[in-house]
Formats: sequence, structure tokens, C-alpha cells
Amino acid sequence: MPSAQNWTKRFGACDPPPRPIGNLLLPAPLVEHTKVSSVEIPAPQSSQLSNTTAGLSPVIVALLLFAATLLLYVPSFNNDFVNYDDGSYVTLNPHVMQGVSWKNIKWAFAATIEANWHPLTWISHMEDVQLFGTNPIGHHFHSVILHALNVVLLFLVLLRATGYSIRSAVVAASFAVHPLNVECVAWIAERKSVLSMFFLLLALLAYGWYASRRNWRRYTFVVAAFGLGLAAKPMVVTLPALLLLWDYWPLCRADSNSESSSRPALIWLVLEKVPLLALSAASAWITLHAQHAGGALGSVQALPLSLRIQNAIYSYAVYLGKGIWPSRLAVFYPYPEGSLAVWKVLASAIVILGITATAWSKRHTHRYLLAGWLWYLIAMLPMIGIIQVGRQGMADRYAYLPFLGLFIIAVWGGAEVFAHLKLTRPILAASVAALLVAYGSVTLVQLRYWRNSYSLFTHTLAVTSHNGIAEQNLGTALMDLGLPQIALPHFEAAVQLAPTLSTAHYNLGVLRQQQNQIEAAKHEYQLALSYGSDPVEITQTHNNLGFLLMNNGDLKSAEQQFTAALQIEPQKQNSLLGRGMAEFREKNYDAALNDLSSAAKIAAFAPADFWLGRTLEEKGETKAAAEAYDAALQLAPDMTEAQNRLNALRQSR
Repeated sequence: MPSAQNWTKRFGACDPPPRPIGNLLLPAPLVEHTKVSSVEIPAPQSSQLSNTTAGLSPVIVALLLFAATLLLYVPSFNNDFVNYDDGSYVTLNPHVMQGVSWKNIKWAFAATIEANWHPLTWISHMEDVQLFGTNPIGHHFHSVILHALNVVLLFLVLLRATGYSIRSAVVAASFAVHPLNVECVAWIAERKSVLSMFFLLLALLAYGWYASRRNWRRYTFVVAAFGLGLAAKPMVVTLPALLLLWDYWPLCRADSNSESSSRPALIWLVLEKVPLLALSAASAWITLHAQHAGGALGSVQALPLSLRIQNAIYSYAVYLGKGIWPSRLAVFYPYPEGSLAVWKVLASAIVILGITATAWSKRHTHRYLLAGWLWYLIAMLPMIGIIQVGRQGMADRYAYLPFLGLFIIAVWGGAEVFAHLKLTRPILAASVAALLVAYGSVTLVQLRYWRNSYSLFTHTLAVTSHNGIAEQNLGTALMDLGLPQIALPHFEAAVQLAPTLSTAHYNLGVLRQQQNQIEAAKHEYQLALSYGSDPVEITQTHNNLGFLLMNNGDLKSAEQQFTAALQIEPQKQNSLLGRGMAEFREKNYDAALNDLSSAAKIAAFAPADFWLGRTLEEKGETKAAAEAYDAALQLAPDMTEAQNRLNALRQSR
């Protein structure tokens, strides 16, 4: 075994030399490479602890990690779609529900709905519909497979970069079982996170390959994988900065003390990231455009920059706490706004600065500490809320990528602690296994909460407070279960806690309309329109308000609402039907005929055929009217009025 001095000379002090644990050694640091012709051969590792996997090749370890991850997430196969974005991404998205086609692929690359540009995510959902229809098992299976592949890729990336087999496996296992990752895997609409991570890890693997022998062909694999990751979700936008950290540790390409002439200068390390930075800049511009168009960006008036910075500091610390002790996890955490005490922000800042200072002070002897910590801070930056997207204060799903740095710190640091305590191999293995089992047990509990919308938001309300989003979505779940009276107080609480939540106003309007509280329903619909940004929701609100006004005798106002809906979606069948009915009642038969004919052509719909028949009958076109009534009855045989009018027309001949 080389001396500490020779070790530093050979490996640039990336890691300290292995130290004995009784008759064992910690895994060796970076694998030394010797060249035979043009083939790189890793030198044998001197660590006995690393050799405990000698009987298990990396392929076997990778398969075990994959199988264990899959087994852990099997319970998610019993879960349903939930009413939080799953409809927008799958079940209520007409393009996705048509499956894969060139038309829909072109739509995926052009679409910026859901305040994002992520064409690969759309295509992955289309593939699921093509293969599994609306059976949620297949959709969940796809997400779990991607997460399991990410676990394997993480193991291989770390193994290739560091040479530590056991540490790499433990990092990958921690990533596999940690409860904070449940949201990314169990939530079908969050497919974008596991998919983008897949490509980011491929980019890291390709980057290690490129760093071992630089040429443009290898570099194109890095660029391609990064581009695909951005096309799945822009959360990987920080990869160029993360690769600079990877150069610092574990690749040690930025080591100025190295005697190797093959190590590039720092300026080159920065310059070689320029193509990746260009992709990041393009992705950031597209994302901001999509978020602005989708109304997802929080306004400066509602959330001042000072409040966002305070929440960002606090959230950095809270994520750390949930990473260590993952309790009271929820699908939605309300923005703290006035409830964020100054002492919490100051305490969080002290924690963050303290860890940063410690990592910096150890930068020469414990590079993994600074690299892992900066990975966490930088990777979290796009999601930390300085540029606020949505209404959440933080989100478990945002930890999926940033926590890789913390897992590395925990495992590499834990190895040093175990070495210092001189613990034996069985104690070390038992400690790691106990921690993984504990986290895996919490993950199993979290998966049960994702069983359906009712269980998800019942739990969310139990572990959070002042949560208008959770109240609204639980109310919707209760409506779907046929319990409107139980849903009502949840909608009322939602509009009280989140006055600008348009969906809650819309749903409350629906209930008020069902209760025949016309003025109250009208008021809620108008509030939904004033706060709404989703085109689909706005269109439906205009339609509901239009039918409410028409039934109340205000035909002109009703017609205006339907016209407003048609300006958003010109081929909306309900809007054409509603305006046609209003025009019919105003005796504007020519306009009614035009709208109702268009409505009947869009898709088979009995009410459209019936009102088309009424209009044709008023215009004296009895034969065409009879055909329209007959078409309505074929679709709805129990439509009594259509049958009576058809019989009357036949008797009058």
C-alpha cells in the first residue's frame, strides 16, 4: 500500500488514503488507470472492504439494486390517478389520450401548456396511453421502471468516477428508498422528474467517458443526453455548473497540484461547458416564456422578492431536516407568507452558512464535502423559489436531483466516521441496513397515501395547515365520490384560505348552481374568471355561467359568455351548443342553425342534434328536422321530447 505522501502525489489529494478498520480497509479512492495500447485498465483496488463485493460483479450489484427498487415500489401499482395534474397530463388531455402519432408528437414539441416545455414527457405519457390506455397500473409501472434505472445509473456513475463499489451502492440504495422521492415516482404527472433524471445520469456517465479521453465524438453524447434531459424537464438546467463540481470531485480534473499533463486547465474546464450553457440558456428562456404564458409565475406584488429570499433560505434548511427525518410529508406545502418568523429565517441562514464554511474549510482534505454540498445548493437553485412558480412554498419532488449531493456526503462522511470509531464490518453493515430499512418503511407508508385523491389530500390536510389547495382537491375527490354535501365545507375553506384559487371558486359555483343558489353561483363563477389562467378552466367557467344566465332568462349575457368561451376554443362543442340555444330562444334562427350545425358535426351528441332539429322545425325544414330528431334518439333513446316531436312531424305529413 502506498504511503500517504505517495498517495497524494498519485491522486491529487482527491481523497485520503484508505485507513484500516481492524483487519479491514476502507474502499480505495479513485481507481488508478494504466494504459495498455489504447485500452484503459483499472488497477486493482487495495481495499479488502471493497473486495467484499468481489463475488458480486457490478452487473450483479446493479441488478440487485434494480430488483430491490422495483419490489419496494410494487404497492404503487395499485394506486389510481389523482386529481392533482394527472388529468391535465393524461386523462383529460386530448392529445395524450390519442396516443402516439406524428400530429401529437409535433404538438408535444410546440406545446407550452402546464407552464412548461417538456416534449419528451408528453410523448412518454402518449406511449403509456398507447400501451395501457387509462389503466393506471401501466403508467405507474413506467415511472417505477425509470426510477429503478436511475438507481442503477447512479451506482454506475459513482463507481466509474470514484472506484468505490460499496459506497456507490449505498448512495444508490439511499436514493432508491428515500421517502422524499416517493412524490416523483408515485405521482404520474411527475413523470418528468424521473425521466429528466434518467438523461442527466446518462450525461454524467458520458461525461466521465469523455473526461477519460477528450474528443468531440464523446462530447456529443454529453450534449445529446443533456438536451434530452432538458426536453423532459428543465430542472436539470444546472448541469454545466454541476459538471464543474464533478471536475473538482470525484474526477479531480481541476487539480492544480497534479503533475499529469493530461489534466486540462481550469479555463478549459469552463470553456468546454459553453455548448451546455447555451442549451441551459435556451431552456431557461423557453421555460420562463411557458410559465409566463401559463400564468404560473408569482407576481412581485403577491410575493415580494424579500419574502421569496426568506422562504428560499428557510426551505434549504427544511429540506435538510426532511432528508434526515422524513416526517409530515405532503404533496403540497402552502407558501408561508406572513407565518414565516424572522427567527426561523435567521436560524436557517446560520445552518446554511455554517455547513458552507465547514465544507470550505475541509476543501483540501475532504473534497466530497464541498462538492456534495455545492451540488445540493446549486441543483436546488431553479426550484428554491427566487423565481416563484406555482403556489407552493416547497415540494418534496424538488429534492430528487439536489439530494444526490447530500447522499454522497452522508455515505462518504459516514465511512470516515465508521473508520474513526473502528467499527467492525458486521456493525457497519447492520447500521447501513437498518437505516435503509427505516427509510424504506416510511416510503411504503407514503405510497399508501397516494392510493387515490381522497387518501392523498386527507393526509395532506392532516400534516399541513392553512392549505387551500388541499381543501380544494379533497372537495373535488368527495364530489367524484358522490358526496357534494361533505365536499361543500372544503370548497368554502379553500376560497377562504386561498381567495385567488380559481378552481375552488369554480367548484363552489357548481355546487351553488346545483343548490339553485343562482346569485351565489354567478358570483363564484365571476371570481373564477377574474383569477383564472388555465384556458380549459376558463372556457368551462364561461360555459357554466352561460347556461346559468340562459336558464335565468338573461339570453344576451348568456350569449356573451358562450362567445367568450369560443374565442378561447373555437371548436368547443358545449359552447357552440349553448350559444345556439340562446340564439334559438332569441328567435335568431339563422345564427342558431349555424352554431348548432357546427356543434353536431364535431362529435355525436344528442342535445346538439335535438336543438338542431328544433331550429330546423322553426324554419319549416321538417324533413331535415325529423332526421335531426332521429339522430338524437339513436344516441339517447329515452329523450322523450325528441320522440314526441318526431312523432308529431310524422303525423303531420
